Amino acid sequence: MFDIRKFGAYISKLRKDSDMTQSMLADKLNLTRQSVSSYENGESFPDISILVLIAKEFGVTIDELIKSGGPTVTEEILLKAEAKNPDIPREIFKSPDIPKEILNIAPLLKPSVLEKVAKGFKKHNIDISGLITLTEYLKDETFIELLENADFDILDKNIVEKFMPVLDDVSKNNLFEKIIDGEIDYHFLEIYLPYVDSYYIQSQLEAAVLAGTIPWDALRIAGEAQFKKWETEHKERLDAGWVGFNE
Repeated sequence: MFDIRKFGAYISKLRKDSDMTQSMLADKLNLTRQSVSSYENGESFPDISILVLIAKEFGVTIDELIKSGGPTVTEEILLKAEAKNPDIPREIFKSPDIPKEILNIAPLLKPSVLEKVAKGFKKHNIDISGLITLTEYLKDETFIELLENADFDILDKNIVEKFMPVLDDVSKNNLFEKIIDGEIDYHFLEIYLPYVDSYYIQSQLEAAVLAGTIPWDALRIAGEAQFKKWETEHKERLDAGWVGFNE
């Protein structure tokens, strides 16, 4: 696995072998001494433009810099993609460890590279249920696209719940259609309904129940969701000091 601390130690060794202080290297890279220190301590990873300057300054290749961190084959390919921006080779998606490897280096990759990886997951039907932490690195629209094409039989509900607030109407409709068609466990209604007007989808739920694509229990879930929504709205009105003439 890529170890950013080993990478930082290699940068430190190159600097010391060249008889430079951190401040001297920082001046050559147009950075602060604190930035160089954070690289050497493994606290951050240089942008590709800085990697190019470091490689040129010490007469090494970008490949040598990346290899200093001991990456796996997959991680090395992805870190080079960050550096050279080629397409992501489809071969890496055959690795059984790719979810773990992606999580390891996700903080070091730009959203554009992770977007390519996410699309690779989609094409190769890779389970993303363990990749909830990627949400902080991916663009929302990329993760939503990945989410919509995920296998909901193995998908962690926490992922769906985390992204419901940012799903657009089209994405919500696509999710609902999968539920009433029986493609997704109807229990996902518990996550879905708080973010939509359940009154307007009631008839569609009833039709799906009568057609036998989802169980009668789905109507119970919908009813409970409506009641909870009414309770919440009623409390908000009371807190605001307003009570309707019927209350």
